[in-house]
Amino acid sequence: MTQPAPRLSRRHAAGSPSARGLLFTVLGEFVLPTGKTAWTSTFIDVLGRLGVEEKATRQALMRTAADGWLVSKRVGRRSAWTLSPAAERLLVEGTERIYSFPAVTAAGWDGRWLVVLARTPETERPARHLLRTRLSWAGLGSPAPGVWVSTHADRVTEVERVLTEAGVLGEAQVFVASHAGHGDLRTLVRQAWDLDGIEQSYEEFIDRFRRPPARDPLAVTAELVHAWRRFPWIDPVLPTTLLPTPWSGIAAAKLFTRLHDRFGADARAAWRGLDDAGD
Repeated sequence: MTQPAPRLSRRHAAGSPSARGLLFTVLGEFVLPTGKTAWTSTFIDVLGRLGVEEKATRQALMRTAADGWLVSKRVGRRSAWTLSPAAERLLVEGTERIYSFPAVTAAGWDGRWLVVLARTPETERPARHLLRTRLSWAGLGSPAPGVWVSTHADRVTEVERVLTEAGVLGEAQVFVASHAGHGDLRTLVRQAWDLDGIEQSYEEFIDRFRRPPARDPLAVTAELVHAWRRFPWIDPVLPTTLLPTPWSGIAAAKLFTRLHDRFGADARAAWRGLDDAGD
């Protein structure tokens, strides 16, 4: 029997401050690009720089392996960890989304909306949860129960895949439509997404990283990427015509790119040095 693919909770995917959330950041930022096996001691060192105790790091590694994301191998008295195929696919998708995330629609918007009508029974909690989290991940917001909207009309295939996984594709309705008038679109947008909360998160990100400490580039990079990871989850990337003023997403995206370019290479070199030292 084929084993089901492991799933990652929204909390961990969006960069929760837990040891496991930080571990996934380290896996995506340092383990995935190197294509190497990493030692337990390397994870303990790096997560320790982020304030995670050794016991919590070991528990995070074991739980992540138990969920099917890591494979462990004993080498003498030590343990080495390798990404599972499912983890590689997840992290490739995640890193592409993180580093290509623009915080605002770059090209001109053609005015088309993707509209989804989909409901699940109250008793089907797993399906309701999957539908809500996956449609949110796809950038859709819900201005009313059972109604989902997005300014990205090209995401029909992604939405259909979510509806299929939730078991509601047969009953759902999917439209690509234009606004014919009446009602304020900005009001609709605020009903669908918490733009004030997203703006506050961007402001906090800028305040935190405006003056990064000139210290350990590995820790700075891990903290930077971990803090940025949540924005592809919460920001629907709306056209500027629908965004409030001011909107700090653009400035935050530029800050992330600038700092990652500044510290990233040194951070990866430091990681390789740690892992080589453990060989």
